Amino acid sequence: MANPIVVEVTRGGAVESLHRGAYVVANANGDIVASTGDIERPVYPRSAIKIFQALPLVESGAADELGFTPTELALACASHGGESRHVATAASMLHKAGFGCGDLECGAHWPTCEQAARDLGATGATPNALHNNCSGKHAGMLTLAKHLGVDQHGYVDRDHNVQHEVVKVIGDVCAYDLEAASCGIDGCSVPTWAIPLHNLAMGFARLATPATLASARADAATRLFQACAGAPFMVAGTGRFCTSLMSAVPAAFVKTGAEGVYCGAVPRAGLGVALKCDDGGTRAAEVSMAAILSRLPVFSDDERRTLEDFAYQRVENRRGLHVGDVRPVAECFEDIAGTPG
Repeated sequence: MANPIVVEVTRGGAVESLHRGAYVVANANGDIVASTGDIERPVYPRSAIKIFQALPLVESGAADELGFTPTELALACASHGGESRHVATAASMLHKAGFGCGDLECGAHWPTCEQAARDLGATGATPNALHNNCSGKHAGMLTLAKHLGVDQHGYVDRDHNVQHEVVKVIGDVCAYDLEAASCGIDGCSVPTWAIPLHNLAMGFARLATPATLASARADAATRLFQACAGAPFMVAGTGRFCTSLMSAVPAAFVKTGAEGVYCGAVPRAGLGVALKCDDGGTRAAEVSMAAILSRLPVFSDDERRTLEDFAYQRVENRRGLHVGDVRPVAECFEDIAGTPG
């Protein structure tokens, strides 16, 4: 099944590039509210499900045991830009758990925030694992290892107790048998499991619908959603789509993955969203997510107009001239409007 063209890129009034993809909006029962394309093909969600990976940290009591703040919980769900507040917060999490930067097994890379990278380079320093966009998630995993009373070394490995806890949660909330699923290694070295978009959307809807969960998990999910809504900067950073959209519309939760995956939830409506652009294009995934949310009849008029603005991205040249647009293909999203929440 060939996925439809969901986003097009224009220049000078002509379409220059096209992005194919699939998306689904579902409720906690798995009922499809809207969809297009192949939503049953397993995809690697990558960083889009960091809130799932952070659930055991909160649900187990590990986060409360060490007094993690909402800001620190938000960083546990983040793909951050390596800005100073991100780095300091990750370091704080490690310090509370009795660990240091050297205990992180995510690897190091330059901050993805250009200004942060320039500032770091200007000092003559080189990046360490705290600058890794996944350092908050990994600090949380180290904390979980400590709480479980197991050796933290190799916590990223598929057969480690930490990953056993994580995979149980993901399989449970997504109602998907991960034992039979393809498993790869993510950029930060933790396992990543291939899951259909339909199940991912249902999983996000379940976390957004506390009545469908056991009390400890419901409380953990609510706290993580609230932490991200209260500190959207920690989830991504300056100029990033996740941070910008959640800052403008706190009622929406969105999280980027890699290779064109985006997931999200609308807790007030109990809906989950999952999408993937076939070519891995982030720009198309961002536009698609905003286009979907803007058409859901669960936002106020002001929120809807704001979301519509996010559904169109300017293409600018080196002089900052507006030379084209990244825009949704309307017919791929038109069936969303008027669907029940």
